[in-house]
Amino acid sequence: MSVFYERFERHDKATGLKAHSTHYCAGCGHGLIHRYLADAIEKLGIQDRTVAVSPVGCGVFLYYYMDVGNTSAAHGRASAVAVGQKLANPDAVVLAYQGDGDLGAIGLLEGLFAAQLGIPIAVIFVNNAVYGMTGGQLAPTTLMAQKTTTTPAGRDVMAGTPLKLAEMIASLDGPVYVERVALFDAKQRRRAAKAIEKALALQKENAGYAFVEVLAECPTHLKLTPQEAERWVQEKMLPVFPLGVKKDLPPSAWAKAFRTPTFDPDRLLAAIGAGGDTPPRFATGLPAAFGDDVGVKVAGAGGDGAQTAAMLLARTAVNEGFDATHIPSYGPESRGGTSFADVRIASKEVLSPDVAAPDVLVAFNAPSVARFAPAVRKGGYVVYDRSVVREVPVLDPSVHAVAVPATEIARELGQPLAKNVVALGALVGATGLLPAESLLAALRQALAGKRGQVSLNEEAFRRGLAVARS
Repeated sequence: MSVFYERFERHDKATGLKAHSTHYCAGCGHGLIHRYLADAIEKLGIQDRTVAVSPVGCGVFLYYYMDVGNTSAAHGRASAVAVGQKLANPDAVVLAYQGDGDLGAIGLLEGLFAAQLGIPIAVIFVNNAVYGMTGGQLAPTTLMAQKTTTTPAGRDVMAGTPLKLAEMIASLDGPVYVERVALFDAKQRRRAAKAIEKALALQKENAGYAFVEVLAECPTHLKLTPQEAERWVQEKMLPVFPLGVKKDLPPSAWAKAFRTPTFDPDRLLAAIGAGGDTPPRFATGLPAAFGDDVGVKVAGAGGDGAQTAAMLLARTAVNEGFDATHIPSYGPESRGGTSFADVRIASKEVLSPDVAAPDVLVAFNAPSVARFAPAVRKGGYVVYDRSVVREVPVLDPSVHAVAVPATEIARELGQPLAKNVVALGALVGATGLLPAESLLAALRQALAGKRGQVSLNEEAFRRGLAVARS
């Protein structure tokens, strides 16, 4: 079976030449690199094991051409996605295909971390000294004095000097094989094909991280013919990016220790400190008024305990056997802004953790109410701290506004920080989303080892519960 698809479904009808041609410009190096990848995959017999991670850049449509496992990554994240693929599928041969802008600029951090980690993946780095897909802008590898759309007078020292990725990657401890190759003549193409094959062969044996930098032509943005572009790479790029093997070592220690990840529930729970006895369950399902999926947004100023409250709510839902997610948003909130978290609870499976239109909003300050209350869905709830929130924006008539003196109650108990637990009690009292016993069990679980705080927080919860119910 050919590694290339028989037809490229890149266009709607995929007929005629479009069904058998790539989107690359005439003379572009990507086509050759694709050919060498396909040849190596077929020769090594790894087509069914190979997972290719496409970048954002000229190589973005790799998945239209190669009949292997394919993942499309966000800009610059191909190396990070490749690491995730390898950890999830240890027997897979994983390659990240990235350009100079994708890996050298926005993806530099992820790329360096993957290399330093040394996990067995292959990175094919295409260096054509320019941003090809987006219009010919300055790239990290653009040569000095080279003209681009963003450096029309040529790259100068204020734009920095060209980034030498192969040398940088080779200096790290993680990689076992690093080589720079080119495509400008037959001899260099043979070397490029061998380098790509070696990088994949190392992955077949889980031998370690491999990196192949390919100097490629971009006739379009160089404004040269394909032949002139080949000479330009040879004459201009080689003095800056010398070819050759930069590193070639035996299998790395990390690779020798590479093991299949475990998905055993007990071990995973123990790893995050949530193991032990199964907590008691009190819920028979989510309230009918909410359906099978509930979105809760918890918001306040830094220090209000919004994130802790959200985590407690999510833990309670998990204890009850629901699927739940907790997505925090911090930003500069510790300096006084609005911190919030989205909690999604589903009877079967959370399909999206985002809570753009909450069923329930728990707000600890006026900015949070003003920002999020208008988005609460019809029939939903706004639970807010009336100790500090004096005005509530106009809400849909069906929305229930529940005013709770959370800060006042917490101060009466001698612990102002307990206002988030008061608010959780009010949430349960007003909505019946989860049984009170469930929240109390999760509270005790969270405060294990802090026995002195258990009774105070239980009382704070009950006070909030009683206020909401009354």
